[in-house]
Amino acid sequence: MTDNVSREQHMKIGELAKRTGLAASAIRFYESKGLLKSVERLSNGYRDYPPEAATILGIIVNAQQTGFTLDEIKGVLPADAAGWRHDELMATLHRKLADIDAMQQRLAMNKAHLLSLIDLIESKPDGMACGDNAARVMDCVGLQADEWTVEDR
Repeated sequence: MTDNVSREQHMKIGELAKRTGLAASAIRFYESKGLLKSVERLSNGYRDYPPEAATILGIIVNAQQTGFTLDEIKGVLPADAAGWRHDELMATLHRKLADIDAMQQRLAMNKAHLLSLIDLIESKPDGMACGDNAARVMDCVGLQADEWTVEDR
């Protein structure tokens, strides 16, 4: 493969933005954070992206949507597609799953507390004034808070 053929496969930022659906500013941001590593500068100062840049950007966006931070992504993202560090990648993926499990448990607990509060508010006895109901709810919530353990909070 000659340099001209490989150069034709490379693209400028506008083409990469069109292919990925990302703004050029987002692509430059990911590059500035060290997530796009194989970017060359042409003599005119334009960025020249290899074909795999679109794939790397797709991985970055999907990883962010899954809850990974840019630092976490940078820690496992290889310089090229052949350089994945399997053990490190798997450990990171398992840690993220554990984080998501813990978050789901916290969210389920928060949901249960909110549903309990809604039920408590809506169970206002007939004829009770709103102010009295508010005091009743606050008393009940205060009693429930005293029963929670440190881990629940």
